[in-house]
Amino acid sequence: MSINHAEVAVVGGGIVGLAHALAAAQRGHSVVLFERDERAVGASIRNFGLIWPIGQPESLYERALRSREIWLDIAQRAGLWHRPAGSFHLAYHADEVAVLEEFLATTESAGAQGCRLVTAAEVSRSSQVVKTDGLHAALWSPTELNVDPRQAIPMLADILTSEFGVTLRFGHAVRSIDLPVVETDRESWRVEQVYVCSGNEFQTLYPETFAASGIRRCKLQMMRTAAQPRGWQLGPALCAGLTLLHYGAFRHCRSLAALRKRIERELPFAHDHGIHVLVSQTADGAVTIGDSHEYGLSHHPFEREDVNAAILEYFDTFAVLPRPEIAERWHGFYPSLPDGRADLVAEPTPGVTVVNGLGGAGMTLSFGLAEETLGVQRILQ
Repeated sequence: MSINHAEVAVVGGGIVGLAHALAAAQRGHSVVLFERDERAVGASIRNFGLIWPIGQPESLYERALRSREIWLDIAQRAGLWHRPAGSFHLAYHADEVAVLEEFLATTESAGAQGCRLVTAAEVSRSSQVVKTDGLHAALWSPTELNVDPRQAIPMLADILTSEFGVTLRFGHAVRSIDLPVVETDRESWRVEQVYVCSGNEFQTLYPETFAASGIRRCKLQMMRTAAQPRGWQLGPALCAGLTLLHYGAFRHCRSLAALRKRIERELPFAHDHGIHVLVSQTADGAVTIGDSHEYGLSHHPFEREDVNAAILEYFDTFAVLPRPEIAERWHGFYPSLPDGRADLVAEPTPGVTVVNGLGGAGMTLSFGLAEETLGVQRILQ
C-alpha cells in the first residue's frame, strides 16, 4: 500500500470535521479529510439548518457569532441559499415574559446585538405565521441565520476541495491512528496532526477518552412539511415557551423555575420527552418542525408517533401554515455531554485532538470552535 502525505488529517465529514478542515486549510496546511460514509448522512443534515446564537450561553455567544460570519462568507462564495431572518421567542404566559425580561436584563451581549422585547403587533408585521391571539410579547433576536443543511453540507465539502485544496476521502473508514501514520481501509497516510471529529461514532477511535467524558447519544424526532406555496416565506425562525427550558442562554434566569414548574404540571409529556418546538424553512419552501430529546448510549430505532403528535400539538398553539401537511418524518442522533458542558476537546495522544460533544449546536458553534482549537494548538508553526 502506497503512502500519501498531508500535514493535517481530519476524521469525520460532518459539520465539526468540515469546520476543522476549513480552519486548517485557511492556515495554509495541506489537509485530508476522511469520512466512512460516501456522503454526510448523520446529524449534520438532519437538523433545522439554524445558526442559533440566541440559544447559547454568554460564554459561547461570541463563538456563535463568529460561526455565523463564516457561514455568511461560505454562502456568498457558493451561492448557497441562506436567510438571515432572525428569530422570535413567543411568550403567551406571564412566566415566559418574566424569563425573557430577566434574560435581557442580565445578558448584555444580547442587547448589544439588538435583542429586545416586541409586542404582538410588531410580531404580526414580521410574520404571517404567528398566532397573535393571547400573545403577550416576544423576544426578537436579529442574529439567527437559516441554511438548508441537506444543501449546505455537501456544498461546504465541495468548497473545501475547489477553493481550499482539501483532499476528501468519503467512503474511507479510518482503522487506526499511530502517528505519523493514519490507516484507512483503503490507504495509508503520513500526517503530522489529526483531528478526530467522529460525531455519533465515538466508540470506534479512542473509546476510553469518550467513556471518561460521560458522553451519550441524544435521539431526536423531527418533521418537514410539503413545500409551501411558491414564494411564501416563513420570516423569522419561531419558537415558544418550551424552548426557554432547553437552551443554555436562559439557564441562569431565576424566573425559569416558575416556568418549569408550570410546564411540568400542564405539559408533563412534553417535559418528560424533552420536547421543545423550533420552526425553520428550507431552500424549497418546506418548513421543518421539531423536536424531542431522549438521552442514553443506545436507543430504539423506531419513531414514536405520540411524540410527533405532541410536537405538532404544541406547534399549533403558536403558528399556522398555508400547507400544514407533513411530507417527511425522521429521527437523528447526536453526541451530547452531561452537566451542560459545551464540547469535548481532548488530546488522547500527542498530535491527536478529539473534538466532539457539541450536542445540538454543531451548526451554530463548529466554525468558531475550530478556529479556537487550531489557535490553541498552534499546529505546525
